[in-house]
Amino acid sequence: MTTRILIVRTSSLGDLVHMLPAMSDIARHVPDALIEWVAEESFAEIPRWHPAVREVIKVAHRRWRKAWWSGEVRMERRALNERLRSVRYDVVLDMQALLKSAWLVRQTHGEKHGLDWKSAREPLASLFYDVRHKVEFWQPAVIRQRALAGLTFGYTPSGAPDFGLQAFARHARSLGMADRSDYAVIMPSASRPDKLWPEADWRAVLGRLTQEGCRLRVLAGNDQEAERARQLISGVDGAEVVWRMDLTSIARLLAGSRLMVGLDSGLTHLSAALGRPTIGIYRASTPVRTPLVGDAYTASLGDRGAPPSREVVLAAVEQALAA
Repeated sequence: MTTRILIVRTSSLGDLVHMLPAMSDIARHVPDALIEWVAEESFAEIPRWHPAVREVIKVAHRRWRKAWWSGEVRMERRALNERLRSVRYDVVLDMQALLKSAWLVRQTHGEKHGLDWKSAREPLASLFYDVRHKVEFWQPAVIRQRALAGLTFGYTPSGAPDFGLQAFARHARSLGMADRSDYAVIMPSASRPDKLWPEADWRAVLGRLTQEGCRLRVLAGNDQEAERARQLISGVDGAEVVWRMDLTSIARLLAGSRLMVGLDSGLTHLSAALGRPTIGIYRASTPVRTPLVGDAYTASLGDRGAPPSREVVLAAVEQALAA
């Protein structure tokens, strides 16, 4: 008998990546599970990557809030409401615990699960659930999400996290890219200036990678990031700026890389989840709750208000190159 499950976690990129091991756990312990997932339209590719997720339902909070009462947005919201109400789920699991996710949960039919008052990031969200679970807040996100899913479905998570992204590794191997790749992916930009790392330190890291024979692929998502990337690789042979690709294309690029070095960003967490040696530089956030997690070498360096030194990052680069 099929167990129909609706997962609600709409954003952001890194948070959705951290959700994937919980989907593997559910598939393992609820073998008849039919999993659907509500996700923000700009991140909808991520749930689709997991083989256990049967359907992705798109929401567009980020776009809608700019014109919430416009005719077009009202039609889209009405269509989403009709879609959510069209199915009776056995379990509706809110893994975000925000009022915006609770707003989605309350439109569904089925037993609603989520975090309790003390565990939720926005405690009022817990009032919308039929069953509330206690999960300690200051745990790494991957552990926290796996624990919540386990409490919901009655099992204890065990073993290393499985992100379900093996298809990317197979694709890289089919192209002869994995394990002996000659390029490194760099993510030197962030949405907030307080996350940035000094340009001189980046140049030292890039110099070491080129000395090792790695071609540099520097990610950029907008004009400002592209300009920063061009300045960093100025005069470096074989280096190029990788400009605004879709998430699946970026995942394929990461999966074939020798290693990645990046600021604390969703793409850096994706690199680790794809099993590539990955170094994360934290400056305005803490790795306590969101460390890099993967089955290859990872280093989550620095902390809020305490960025890692050039020497610390270079030492991690040496270990990643050896790995």
